[in-house]
Amino acid sequence: MYDAIIVGARCAGSPTAMLLARRGYKVLLVDRSRFPSDMSFSNHFVHQAGAACLKRWGLLQRLAATGCPPITENYFDYGDFSLTGPVPPADGVNTAFAPRRMVLDPLLAEAAVEAGAELRDGFSVQDLMWDGDRVVGIRGRQNGIVTTEKARIVIGADGMFSVVAKAVQAPEYRTSPPLEGSWYAYWSGVPMKGWHLWLRPDRVIFAYNTNHNLTLIGVAFAAKDLPAIRGSVERNYSDVIAQYAPAFAERMRNGHRESRFVGGAIPYHVRRPYGPGWALVGDAGYQKDPCTASGITDAFRSAEWLAEAIDAGFSGSRPMEQTLPEYEERRNQSEMPYFELTTQLAALAPPPEEIQQLLAALRHNPEQRSRFFGVFSHSVPVQDFFAPENVQKIMGASAHFMPVS
Repeated sequence: MYDAIIVGARCAGSPTAMLLARRGYKVLLVDRSRFPSDMSFSNHFVHQAGAACLKRWGLLQRLAATGCPPITENYFDYGDFSLTGPVPPADGVNTAFAPRRMVLDPLLAEAAVEAGAELRDGFSVQDLMWDGDRVVGIRGRQNGIVTTEKARIVIGADGMFSVVAKAVQAPEYRTSPPLEGSWYAYWSGVPMKGWHLWLRPDRVIFAYNTNHNLTLIGVAFAAKDLPAIRGSVERNYSDVIAQYAPAFAERMRNGHRESRFVGGAIPYHVRRPYGPGWALVGDAGYQKDPCTASGITDAFRSAEWLAEAIDAGFSGSRPMEQTLPEYEERRNQSEMPYFELTTQLAALAPPPEEIQQLLAALRHNPEQRSRFFGVFSHSVPVQDFFAPENVQKIMGASAHFMPVS
């Protein structure tokens, strides 16, 4: 009998297992894949707030030691102008990283095992076990052998197509079909500095360094164009970069593509992340468009929140019937403004006139430009930056730079 069984041992599951095991709980962590292994579609990015989680867990230096280059600056090219500069720190951490998942995920799983969690990789969950309306365990297969295990709580950390979420019929109160689709490949010989975005109507180019002296370079396309794009990803990818970032395209001609193209389009959901005997964490409970590259950071933060809620319930300081709803409320208060912003950006539409004016004003305001970058790194709340009084402050300061006719 375990205290917790966690289904999925990647960026949400392994940290949750680690944090619970460090608190002394008996934890079983299972994953259908075997480690080390890669993920077929991931933007890799760990924003400053995610790196701050790693620092709290004692894992940031371990990640840095893998040779993954730190990212401290953003370069956002809007066509008529660019915004560049440093990103404000989150809890004292000013570096982001974009590690390969074949590097990051085993690191997290190893940390969970070091903390005392039991890891069974190559374990495919077939079904949940029930006692009335309460989840009490899992039934799964490993090496052809079917086994069952029981726990006080079963946690789905198994991604957007979560087996756990499907089995418990987790209610969804925000859903959307994909608004864009993106494809990327790894390149050698095209080193970058910082997080680069070239933002154009219906298209976005993104690029940043990762492990093994490689650069992840991708292109996002508006949903309306995806049927045509899928017919020739490589040609459309190359055409967009040549059209909107010609100098960068020239650099790529001197490099070498080291991988096939990986990508697709992702639907969105926000699910109720708990019920009798079960909980959801990471993409299993909350999935938004990858255009803001926040999935890993979201997973880390929600792992902390869920581990705290479960510990409070198990320790008896507050009933689980109270702590799990508090976990959902905490997640939603933090993430729903970001969900709304991401959904707006994912349409890849030209910004409204007032936002264009705001972005243009940031060219002359380094402090607020950095805070704008901090919105994406989770070091500045969305609602704080876009508060009317802050927008008014930015626009008022920009008036000093307007040419006199």
